[in-house]
Amino acid sequence: MATLGLRSARDLIEALESGGVSSRELLEHYLERIERLGPAVNSVVTLDTERARKRADQADAARRAGQSWGPLHGLPMTVKDCFETAGLRTTAGAGELSDHVPTVNAVAVQRLLDAGAIVFGKTNTPTWAMDWQTHNKLFGTTNNPWDLERTCGGSSGGSAASVAAGFTALELGSDIGGSVRIPSHCCGVFGHKPSWGIVPVRGHIPGPPGSLIEDDINVIGPLARSADDLEIALRVLMGPLEDRAKGWRLELPEPRAERLQDFRVAAWLDDEACPVDSSVLDILKSTVEALRKTGVSVDDRARPPVSMSEAVTLYQRMLAPIVTSTMTDEQFSALTAVSDSTPSEPAALTAVTHSPPSEPAALTAVTHSPPSEPAGWIERFTQSVGVRHRDWLKLHQEREQMRAGWANLFENFDVMLCPVSPLPAIRHDHREPQLRRTIEVNGATRPYTDNMFWMGAIGLVWLPATVAPVGRTAQGLPVGIQIVAPFLEDFTAIRFAQLLSSELGGFEAPPSYEEPDSGS
Repeated sequence: MATLGLRSARDLIEALESGGVSSRELLEHYLERIERLGPAVNSVVTLDTERARKRADQADAARRAGQSWGPLHGLPMTVKDCFETAGLRTTAGAGELSDHVPTVNAVAVQRLLDAGAIVFGKTNTPTWAMDWQTHNKLFGTTNNPWDLERTCGGSSGGSAASVAAGFTALELGSDIGGSVRIPSHCCGVFGHKPSWGIVPVRGHIPGPPGSLIEDDINVIGPLARSADDLEIALRVLMGPLEDRAKGWRLELPEPRAERLQDFRVAAWLDDEACPVDSSVLDILKSTVEALRKTGVSVDDRARPPVSMSEAVTLYQRMLAPIVTSTMTDEQFSALTAVSDSTPSEPAALTAVTHSPPSEPAALTAVTHSPPSEPAGWIERFTQSVGVRHRDWLKLHQEREQMRAGWANLFENFDVMLCPVSPLPAIRHDHREPQLRRTIEVNGATRPYTDNMFWMGAIGLVWLPATVAPVGRTAQGLPVGIQIVAPFLEDFTAIRFAQLLSSELGGFEAPPSYEEPDSGS
């Protein structure tokens, strides 16, 4: 049996229920493991040790008394440092929030607690959650447990790294541009991006602390070491806000199929608009071939009636107003004024790429443009940040047409298999501005923002997507596949991931973190 710290949440819940381990013992196991193995990874950045110990003791006492707190009774876990946690520092990786201690929990965190979980720490995220790598000035760089010289992904990078290294069995992440999916792919764990709107985002930073609005596209979802755990967590997290629950309930449909061979599968594994490196593509193709050998029908020519480029362009235009919504009026005015700047004015570019508090990456992450074309990038970006509501409605109408196209596709297919990222985990690259970063795909230089393509095209149309590990490159780096399902059919994507992992082996621990230790 796997080391205690590397067992699935489902296994641990069963062990807690049977008395095989106590909540306090499991918590101490995680704390010891983080102390011993954590510094090299740097994924858990804030601990709430004493309160967690007290709650673990209470959970054990309640169990002895025959009480049940819910499906996560006594399970210790961590959450991304973007979620407000009452009495526990929440920074979103931003220096401006280094002393921010919320008084209430994010809705998703409260649901985990109400289900019996013990939140004992927070995990690292890039500044304002705006990068596909995890690095900030407050806590530094989070490393990939598979290769410390490489990124763990972002923005839920601390979440994925902690799950992979066995510091927690379950994590809570968020995803507007791949922030659950890319770290899951980079670290070889499971992650689920829910259908938009089924898990409340209230209490997530960004937006600003205390915000009550629900951002478009952004979702909250779990990361874990098994697809079973994703299902357990999603059933806890999903549902309307309390004031809306007076009038409606959320009842997602059960999976479309229960056997792997009964799924109708489409595969979209590469696209000229965003080529996938052979190190990743070969593994994705091998996955499809493995499915075919088991009797699964896979159509690798089926496509939604929209091009990748069209989808990502629309995604960028709809994302830009969201990304800039937390800027001050002065910062926003400075940004929109950039559209009048000439390409020879470097100050204009600096104003766009280094404006706190959306610092950074926020702005480079919404565009796709070669680094040699900063002026074109600025022009396209500034055309979108100040979009009027009537123009946004036109964009939304375009999106609804795309969503209808995807719905038509899913009349004939149950899931679509896609890449997560063009590459496996890259070596750390924190050069600023992000606009100037590049990646190498099949020997060719590509923009860093290619990371958004496969993520944005799916997030734009609100579809659920589960990432499952399906293999490793010749360098030993994990590769995940994105399993996309129809809107509100999240359990179809998760069920396919469950069956796929049974066929291909599922989660593997990074070699340096799989050794037996106390409590195993």
